[in-house]
Amino acid sequence: MFEADLIPIICVMLLGGVPEHRVDYDLHDSAHYVRVDCLTDTHAIEVGLDNRRSSYDSVHQAVFYGHLTDREPFVILVDTDGREDNAEYQVERVARMVGVDFRVYDLDYLIRMQMTAWLRERRAQPLLSN
Repeated sequence: MFEADLIPIICVMLLGGVPEHRVDYDLHDSAHYVRVDCLTDTHAIEVGLDNRRSSYDSVHQAVFYGHLTDREPFVILVDTDGREDNAEYQVERVARMVGVDFRVYDLDYLIRMQMTAWLRERRAQPLLSN
């Protein structure tokens, strides 16, 4: 599974946010933009995978996205192997040191959430009366 496959599960199903939200900004008369992995009413969230070098950038991205959107930064890592690796350890420690919210979700949990979403939606619908 790729990070892009997991962002909608985390963002929409678990957090009620908007995935891959584009945020424009200007710098020295030139236009730039970033894509926030997940934007909620209160948080700008960066999602990363464990054991990936790119995860080390997660805190930086979350803080910058929070600045651009006037929301709290939040980092979520997805644990793919059931054990804390070096990237998870370092990202969590840095996030906590600078006051950024941090959470880890298990990959299998996220897949189960996606696979059983139709059951939760069905349960939420009222039964038809005869």
